[in-house]
Parts: sequence; structure tokens; C-alpha cells
Amino acid sequence: MEYWNSTLGSGFILMGILKDSGSPELLCVIITVLYMLALTSNGLLLLVITVDSRLHVPMYFLLGQLSLMDLLFTSVVTPKALMDFLRSENTISFAGCALQMFLALMLGGAEDLLLAFMAYDRYVAICHPLNYMVFMRPRVCWLMVATAWILASLSAIVYTMYTMQYPFCKARNIRHLLCEIPPLLKLACADTSRYELLVYVTGVIFLLLPLSAVVASYALILFTVLHMPSNEGRQKALVTCSSHLTVVGMFYGAATFMYVLPSSLHSPKKDNITSVFYTVVTPALNPLIYSLRNKEVMEALKRVLGKYMLDLFSLAHATLHP
Repeated sequence: MEYWNSTLGSGFILMGILKDSGSPELLCVIITVLYMLALTSNGLLLLVITVDSRLHVPMYFLLGQLSLMDLLFTSVVTPKALMDFLRSENTISFAGCALQMFLALMLGGAEDLLLAFMAYDRYVAICHPLNYMVFMRPRVCWLMVATAWILASLSAIVYTMYTMQYPFCKARNIRHLLCEIPPLLKLACADTSRYELLVYVTGVIFLLLPLSAVVASYALILFTVLHMPSNEGRQKALVTCSSHLTVVGMFYGAATFMYVLPSSLHSPKKDNITSVFYTVVTPALNPLIYSLRNKEVMEALKRVLGKYMLDLFSLAHATLHP
């Protein structure tokens, strides 16, 4: 089989979901709307958490990091996919493919760890409320966030470098929305079975350890909530936790399908649908899930938007009536 010099050649061709869709124009509009929703909702949530001092607590600090990760994750993939479709040009250079893979792995890995830390935050808040600001003091919060970013970055660098060192065949069509390990290894002209096994084992560990922490945290939370004397406190705890569990379910479900299920259960169509789910749909829904059911966030949003609208009105009035 012939090889092609991926470092000097024209790179890869991303055969994403838009190319294979029966109604690509409609799907392009839907993805565009979801992307704009992800940008707006995550951007607003970040703004509110940053500006409103009442939200300067560990729970919202971690939520702000989740919004930042979602904002970056969807922006790594979606704009290129949409522009490629509009220009009818789906090429991506070797370096661009490696960069996209690194960023996607880093942001996905960081979110994986962050969701476990967010579960721990809820556990401390509900099960040990009197010691909450001791266990979740600012230094601990920053350490959690730094750990998530650093471990995910190191893991992404190793995966990306090892994956991209394989020789690739002349057929350079990646039947996927973005450059990821499983579809890219299908183009390798070398035995990748050991590496695929390593990716599977490390993927299981990297997903199951944080997921186990999430399950353990919420098992303890549920036990505590069921023994709460106050119905109001019980309801507030359940609403907060159900929002987080919804996000956890969406993230880990998609990640498990992509990196844990055996290759026999994969197909380009299923993989593309899954990739759209975790790169476009989930980032758009996460801030809505957290904010719409959270009175503190909604009230803070009204205060911040009201303040900016008032400032804008005052500026316009001063301009028109000097």
C-alpha cells in the first residue's frame, strides 16, 4: 500500500456529518443556531459569574470554568465545520489536524475531571455545610481547576504526539466531524492494535475514575437529602443536583460511546452523530440546564443585564442631549 507524506502533503479531508446528511442545508442551519446559542448562553453565564459578587462562591467559580471549557470546545470544531461546508472545501493540514486533536482532547479531559470536582463541591455543600468554606476555600478551588487543566493538557499532548507519528495511507479521508483518535487510526498503514488497546484502557480509567467519584458523591448526597427535616432544603438540593447529573449523563454518555465501547459497535454515521452531540448540542444545553432552574443565576442575570441596559440608556441619552 502506498504512503503519503502527511507533513508535506495537503493534509486530510474531513468528511463530516454535513457532507453525508440527506438535508445538509437544514442541518447546517440547526448547527449554526446551536453554536450561536452556545456562544451566547456560555458567554452570558461567564459574564454574570464574573461581574456579580453574589456569585463569587466555589459552586459558581467551577460552573464558570465549565462554561469556559464548553465555549472553547465548541469553537474548536463548529466554525471550521460550517465554513468548510459553505466553501465546499473540507481539507485540514497535518498541523491543523494535530492542533484540533490536542485541543479537543485537552478540553474534553479537563471537563471530565471538572465534573468530578463539581460533584465533590455539591457533596461538601450538602453533607458538610458548616465546613464548606474550609473544604472549598479559594486555594482548593484554584488547585482543582489547575489540576483539571494540567492533567488534561499532559494527556492530550501524549495522545496527539503518539497518534500523529503513524504513517498514513493515500486515502486521507477522515469520515468524522473532527480529528479524533479512533477515525484517524483507521487511516494508519501500520499495526495500531496495541495502541488502540492502550487508548481503550486509559480511556476507561480516565472516564471511570471521575465517574466513580461522581456516583459516590451523589450516593452520599442522596442519603443526606432523604434525611433532611426541611422540605424546602430538600427540594433546593435536589434541583441543584439534578441539573449537575443531567450534564454528567450527557457528557459521560457521549464520551463512553466514543472511547470505551468496542470498535465493532462504531460506524461513521453513529460516531458523527455522537461528535455533534458533545461538540455542539451539549455546550449549548449546559448553561441553560444550570441557569434556568437556578434562581440565584436568573436573578443575577437580571441585575447585570438591567445595569448594562441602564448604562446604555444613560449613554444614549447623554449623546442625544449633551
